[in-house]
Amino acid sequence: MAKRLLLILMLFVIGDAYFFQAFTTVIHTPFLYKIYWYLDVLLLIGVFTLIFLRQQGKDIQRLAGDLVTSFLIVFIPKLPAFPILLAEDLVRLLQGFPPRSIYLSEFVLVLALLIVLIIIFGLTRGRHLYRVREEVLSFPDLPDAFDGFKITQISDIHSGSLSDVNGVRKGIALANAQDGDLLLFTGDLVNNRAVEMESWISDFTSLKAPFGKYSVLGNHDYGDYTQWDSVELKASNLIRLKEIHGEMGFQLLMNESISIRKGDASIALIGVENWGKGGFHQYGDLSKATSGLSSDSFNILMSHDPSHWDHVTLDHEKHVHLTLAGHTHGMQFGIELFGFKWSPIQYFYEQWAGLYQKQGKYLYVNRGFGYHGLKGRIGVWPEITVITLKKSIS
Repeated sequence: MAKRLLLILMLFVIGDAYFFQAFTTVIHTPFLYKIYWYLDVLLLIGVFTLIFLRQQGKDIQRLAGDLVTSFLIVFIPKLPAFPILLAEDLVRLLQGFPPRSIYLSEFVLVLALLIVLIIIFGLTRGRHLYRVREEVLSFPDLPDAFDGFKITQISDIHSGSLSDVNGVRKGIALANAQDGDLLLFTGDLVNNRAVEMESWISDFTSLKAPFGKYSVLGNHDYGDYTQWDSVELKASNLIRLKEIHGEMGFQLLMNESISIRKGDASIALIGVENWGKGGFHQYGDLSKATSGLSSDSFNILMSHDPSHWDHVTLDHEKHVHLTLAGHTHGMQFGIELFGFKWSPIQYFYEQWAGLYQKQGKYLYVNRGFGYHGLKGRIGVWPEITVITLKKSIS
């Protein structure tokens, strides 16, 4: 991970240096040059301050969110300057290195301004620009009674970041409009503390599904990323968070499974506690959760972190047909257009958004309902997932 972070930092530095060349080609005001570099230096100071505070065990999530937002606004618009001006340099090299084209530099500045406008849209309207993403998955061993059964999934509410009541209610209404048979929430109800969810309980209680609402915990739900005055306070926070799940009508699954019955047929719904790679806690116990299941049951797993799928679920002794996860948020930043999908998060998670298949097993990674860190979404919009199960002919 450290090597990847270093590579990303190098790209930003190179992009910044190239953009400054376009900036000075078009603008000839030394005072603005100082402002340009002052902003960069302030951001670097912010980064080192953040690292220092984290090492001191301080609660840095609000500061981190502000810094990430500032970083995007200042640096991301500059990145396209690198390939554009590098290509120009190759041409200039063949021509004896004449001065830069003012027209190409003006194009780079206009493009940067356009990207800034897109970022501002994402930080305002994008945080509640909910998208319904539908998948139809076929299985030869799906019980006949569940042919056409519809699952609605939401994930990563992060209630501590939410502020726009009407925007949130729009997402809840859209989830209800899908008329799912089963509603599943795959973790991260809060950023840190259960109290963040108190004012939203009545809104999320309105989520409906005839076959029930079920949930699991995410890494943020345990209160591991904030300071507590005592171990007892942290423990009572988790107790309260579990109570809130029940008050909203969700059955919280903690390394256990239940049967979803339809007539005489049933499928198994499994829920594990958070299990993640790269320093995240591994509370999840899939063996315990599946211990009472028969070898021929049809199994759906809720597991917050998608890395659990590769490291545990795929090769587990119990066949898990479908795993539903969240966690990555698609980094709340990326490009998804005409089938093309990219986000910096893909350099950290192989499965980071959408549907994946291996060994005849499926994983779906929800992009998240809310937002955290970055105070909005840019290109990777909040998601409501609808998965329809179909019986296929073996």
